[in-house]
Amino acid sequence: MNHVIKKILTTGFLLSVSASLVACGSGSDNSSTGSGNGGEQTPAGDLPAKIQDAIDGPLSGLTQNVRDTLTYMYSEEGLAHDIYLNIYSLQPVKQLENIAKKSEVKHIDAMNQLARKYDLNMTQYPDTDIPYSIEGIGNGTYPVAQVQYLYNILYDKGIQSQKDALGVGCMVEVVDITDLDDYIKTAQASNASDVLTVFEFLRDGSYNHYWAFDKGLKNMGITEGCCSVPDALGYHFCHPEYPQNDQKND
Repeated sequence: MNHVIKKILTTGFLLSVSASLVACGSGSDNSSTGSGNGGEQTPAGDLPAKIQDAIDGPLSGLTQNVRDTLTYMYSEEGLAHDIYLNIYSLQPVKQLENIAKKSEVKHIDAMNQLARKYDLNMTQYPDTDIPYSIEGIGNGTYPVAQVQYLYNILYDKGIQSQKDALGVGCMVEVVDITDLDDYIKTAQASNASDVLTVFEFLRDGSYNHYWAFDKGLKNMGITEGCCSVPDALGYHFCHPEYPQNDQKND
């Protein structure tokens, strides 16, 4: 997402994208939109053993690029958790609550543990080397400007209807997968095996979530599922090539 959104933020396309996505165009009130993670570590249950072993394993020699990807993905996983619960409070679509409470909390936990491992300050992206801190992140508030922008416009879209809520789910997961495709390559190039394992775990989860939202749309009679979501923000949301994985422990 970072390379695409940065381009959008520096062009006149910003207003036209916001208008096309959000009929009301009012912006969101982050202070009153549900529970969020509030910058606190959310109880997540046990991570899969492979993921926990990777996190608990030896330190990798992280480049600055890898450090940036960690801090960026922490905010992006927080966005998924927060936006799903906050939209759910107004559009009670079961997929939103299930994915936020059963999966996204695990994703946040995995990223939080990596941040602790490498003593990264998640609140001052991209200058995040030390000391470790997540204070103030959560409930629709993020230190990464691109993530904050995405949260605001997608929240406003998702609260319009249950169809829009599911469509936003498709959009969030495609953004996550697109970013993770790039960040997995960055971790591979740096031989950061622990980061690579976590990022692959996040991407597998996003594949599953994409198909859950796709099924939700189809159950509403939207026969094309996620493929019915119009292109926006430089993304195409129809991805029949995404694998449909075992949905345990994602």
